[in-house]
Amino acid sequence: MSARATRIVAAAALWLVALALRGPLEADPLTHVLVQLTMLGAAGWALAPLVALGRGDWNRGGWACLILAIAAMAIWMLPRSIDAALADPRWEAAKFVTLPFLVGLPLGLGWARAHPLLRAVLRAQCLSMLGVLAFLYTHAPLRLCNAYLVEDQQRLGLGFLALALALAAGWALPLFRASAVPSPRHKERLA
Repeated sequence: MSARATRIVAAAALWLVALALRGPLEADPLTHVLVQLTMLGAAGWALAPLVALGRGDWNRGGWACLILAIAAMAIWMLPRSIDAALADPRWEAAKFVTLPFLVGLPLGLGWARAHPLLRAVLRAQCLSMLGVLAFLYTHAPLRLCNAYLVEDQQRLGLGFLALALALAAGWALPLFRASAVPSPRHKERLA
C-alpha cells in the first residue's frame, strides 16, 4: 500500500472509530474530550501532506492555516460546545466535520510551514492552556459541562494536567538527547 493510501486509510479509520464508539466515548468527559476530539483532529492531520491547498503564498509561514485551526480549537475548548455536541445533533455533526477539516487539516498544513520559533511558541501556549484548563476543571465549584458530574469534570482536569506533563516531557526529551551529540563545529574545536 502506498504512503498516500496509508494516510487516507488511517484518517478514515480514526474518523470511523470516533463515530462508531460515539456512545462509550461520550459517556465520560475524559474520553470524550481527550480521546474522541483528539482522534477527529488527528484524522485531519493525517490528510495534510496529501493536500496541496496549504502550499500557496497565501499560507506563507503557515500563518493562515494555524490561525484557522486555533480559532476552531477555541470554540471546541468551551464547555458549552461540549454540552451542545451531546444535546444537539447539529452540533454533533459539526464536531465530526469541523475537528478534522477546520482543526486537524489546517494544523497539519500550517505546522509543516511554520518557523521553528513559531512552533515553540505554539507548544508553550498549548502547555499553558492545558494547565489553565486543568486548574479550571479541578477547582471549579460548579459544573462547567451540564452533561457531566463535578467528579467527572475533576477527572478531566487531571487528564488535562497529565496530558500537559506528557507533552512537556515528550517535547523536551529530544532537546536533551540532541545536546549530547556534539555539533560539527564543536568537534572541530575539540580536535
